Amino acid sequence: MKKLLFAALIGAAMPLVSCSDKNDPEQPSADTEISETEMTVSGTWKAGTEINLDRHLVIPEGKSLTIEPGVKITASAAGVGVNHAPVEIIVKGNLYVLGTENQPVLFTVEESRRTEANTFAGLWGGIVATESCQEMVIDHAVIEYTGGQVIEGSPAATSGIYTAGDDAYPQITTTNINGRYVITNSIIRNGWSDGIYLMGGSAIIAGNVFAANGYSGAEAVNIKAGVKADIAGNVMFSPNTNGLKLSSSGQSETRGQAIANAYNNTIINAGWRRDGEKGGCVYVEKNCLATVVNNLMVNCKFRAMTPNYKNPNSSDAGYDDKSVIDYNMYVSGTQQSSIVYPEESNVAYAYEGYNYDHKSYNPAVDAHSVIASKENLVNPRFSNFDINAVGLTDYTYNSTWDFHLSADSPALKTTSATVTPCFAGGLEINGKLYHSPALEPHFGAFGAK
Repeated sequence: MKKLLFAALIGAAMPLVSCSDKNDPEQPSADTEISETEMTVSGTWKAGTEINLDRHLVIPEGKSLTIEPGVKITASAAGVGVNHAPVEIIVKGNLYVLGTENQPVLFTVEESRRTEANTFAGLWGGIVATESCQEMVIDHAVIEYTGGQVIEGSPAATSGIYTAGDDAYPQITTTNINGRYVITNSIIRNGWSDGIYLMGGSAIIAGNVFAANGYSGAEAVNIKAGVKADIAGNVMFSPNTNGLKLSSSGQSETRGQAIANAYNNTIINAGWRRDGEKGGCVYVEKNCLATVVNNLMVNCKFRAMTPNYKNPNSSDAGYDDKSVIDYNMYVSGTQQSSIVYPEESNVAYAYEGYNYDHKSYNPAVDAHSVIASKENLVNPRFSNFDINAVGLTDYTYNSTWDFHLSADSPALKTTSATVTPCFAGGLEINGKLYHSPALEPHFGAFGAK
């Protein structure tokens, strides 16, 4: 499994750019304007630069910001203005975050705030791509400690993207149904809300690690109408509700049906931090056309769900009945959850949840999947992750874990699944062609080393 290295971000000497200095000589490649509440930037932030962001960052419409390897953006947890609105990165133009494995781009908060106690504190507002954003690439980045509450005066509330008092910021938001987005090789962790919330656009989401997404709800990846996405090769650890919520909510004549291919993802410990009978790995609803195959679900609370599956093909119902949600593997350890709801499902073990008579279990879903039972827990035999040693409600990701499969793993078995990625032929962004991964003939994000 690839591991993102952080050494280059720790001890290296970097030029420091403060957004309170309009004429900083260390930023020769960027065009910068400063106001009381915003820093408007286009151009390039050079490799190794540090940015202290104590107000909203705006990339103006028709302009682009390129962020080179090793750049570190530190958002102030104090917020902006007298209302202390969470700092937002507002992408009205285009954003190209181009880190490398050895020098990822880091979006974070002050070092003293990077604590376990602040995992779900929601200290800033994340990256919000508006309807005028045409392109965004986030490659080899770390985005953490987001999820601030949207309040009156927050740019996302003023623009109508989110509702003040009701919403919290995901780590990444998209809204333009004609936009093109690639998010790959990144770590998206420690957020109060969703990891990625797609309300529009064509997207490739591949090779990422999601960890500790959602405090009292939310998913690692959440899509709505107007989205066409390939989601593949990701590791999703301890999302509050689901690893994947695939919905065509908001579908209309102008905002088309959501189409999602989700394959070769590894989803671990999903749903246990969510109350009741919600959550558990994958949730497909409201006429989303979904292909969900060759995924590896590890110690999740429930199987894939399609509510109102008896009345599909309606934006108010379950899912498009041309969908395929099958050929997945559900494995279970022996841990017992410390959070149980006896008045509802009373599920305490993953194998119990997989075999529970859930009202949202569609009998046509997972007909050919491998589903663990109490008598057959199905250990995938990871290279370095003990499915019986990590608590079901744990959310701290250990960078030494390795989700490659051992040579004798049952998850290496070839399945009969097929998928046609939306962007196998490529999604062009900034003159570069990005391709969706091909379907691999094993369950989960990684095969054997």
